[in-house]
Parts: sequence; C-alpha cells; structure tokens
Amino acid sequence: MATFNHSLLLTLVLALSVLCMDVSFAARQLLQSSQPTVPTIPTLPTIPNLPKVTLPPLPAMPTLPKAALPPMPTTSLPKIPSLPTMPTTIPKVTLPPLPASLPTLPTTLPSFPTFNIPTTMPSIPFFTPPPSTTSP
Repeated sequence: MATFNHSLLLTLVLALSVLCMDVSFAARQLLQSSQPTVPTIPTLPTIPNLPKVTLPPLPAMPTLPKAALPPMPTTSLPKIPSLPTMPTTIPKVTLPPLPASLPTLPTTLPSFPTFNIPTTMPSIPFFTPPPSTTSP
C-alpha cells in the first residue's frame, strides 16, 4: 500500500512538472512574438440636438379670504403648593450597648466516636472434601 502511495505521488509530481514546462514554453513564445495590432475604435455618431420645450405660464394664485378665528379661552393654572419645611438638624442615633465581655471560645475539640475495626480474618467453614477412592 505504501508503494502505491509513493508511485501515485511520483506520478503527480511528474505530471505537474511536464505541465509547468509546457506553460513556460508557451509564455516564452508569447514574449518573443510581435505585438498584435490593435484595431481602431470607430467613431460614434453625434447625437442630434433636441428642440427646447416651452411650457405655458402657470396661472396666477387666487387670493384666499382671511379666516377670522375666535379668541382662545384663557384658563388660569392652579397654584403650585409650597414645599414643606425641612428640618435643619439631624436627630442623634442611639446604638444598643455592647456587652461587657465577649463569650469564651472552647479550647478543646469534642471527642469523636471510635469504631472497632476488625484486623483478623474470620474463619470460613469449608465443606469437607469428598472421600477419596484410593487410600494413601
């Protein structure tokens, strides 16, 4: 399988190199050949002048009668209430009294319950072996 991969890779490299060689020959030939002559662009026909369009004059604006509006009713705004008076002194805050002494912290830890962990293997009663057919 590895040989197949190597031969496939070698074939691809050879094909690419041959293609690149053909491209380089074509490019060299294009560089060595003479420049092609560019055809001249034909002249475009001229656009004829269009006649100017004249519009009739607009009619005069008619005068509209002046509208007489009745006077707007006047309403009085309600009075804004006055602001209440703010106190000028801040009342004193009284805190509760501190205790005379702090409670004492325990210095010893409580004892943990002890568990009895067996260290010997208990004996498991086995079945008696079957009687032997031959005597020793």
